[in-house]
Amino acid sequence: MSETDAIANTDAPRARLAADLRALGVQAGDVLIVHASLSRLGWVAGGPVAVIQALQDAVTPEGTLVMPTFTLYLTDPAGWRRFAVPEGWWDTIRAEMSAFDPARTPTRGMGQIAELFRTWPDVRRSSHPHSSFAAWGKHADFITADHSLNDSLGDGSPLARVYDLDGKVLLLGTEVNSSLHLAEVRAGKRPRTTFSGPLLVQGQRQWVTLDEPDYNEETFPPVKAAFEEKGAVKVGTVGSATAKLMRQREIVDFAVAWWRAE
Repeated sequence: MSETDAIANTDAPRARLAADLRALGVQAGDVLIVHASLSRLGWVAGGPVAVIQALQDAVTPEGTLVMPTFTLYLTDPAGWRRFAVPEGWWDTIRAEMSAFDPARTPTRGMGQIAELFRTWPDVRRSSHPHSSFAAWGKHADFITADHSLNDSLGDGSPLARVYDLDGKVLLLGTEVNSSLHLAEVRAGKRPRTTFSGPLLVQGQRQWVTLDEPDYNEETFPPVKAAFEEKGAVKVGTVGSATAKLMRQREIVDFAVAWWRAE
């Protein structure tokens, strides 16, 4: 087999990805919150552009795509752990850090697909300086409007608007599931903490302090495993990636009950 034939047999162009998504259970008109790893999808002809187009083809303009576009680096450097910097830099960073701008501020650590999606034509992005979401389609404005500054992943967030619309969660080659943060807030078991960072307030840059639960993804794995054991997750293959599809309400309600019972 030639190298060209091998590529033709292993790539995942737009039409194949869309067909895989439909076979998994994604339907026209779905409200779909997506977490995706481009590398896990295999070699994709067209790269992240083709992936987004395939997702749009699957839900159609009557549906809605949602992706987290977080910017957790726009915080007080005193609290940085993974990218810690010397204390002598803190004041300069606080003074010079750009305020969050939905149109310009890039994501970090969200992957190529989400980073491209936030700039996609007709995509809306919520205004939270740390926990924004981007959305395209029929309900994009409803999902991204009025994102609460405090409890940014709670009932005033795009996650809760997806819940209101009985949306679905799609995991493409990843186990990350931000909807469980909504369950953390609703369960009411997490201690409170504060985050601060620069925000545009009436066009002026201000350093603001926000009140949040102390979100903890390390508590998620047993909840995810128990939810899958009850048969509520459809598992398949999209491209070369393991894909999981579930109703967001079901996993959020399940997790709330799980944590309240602890």
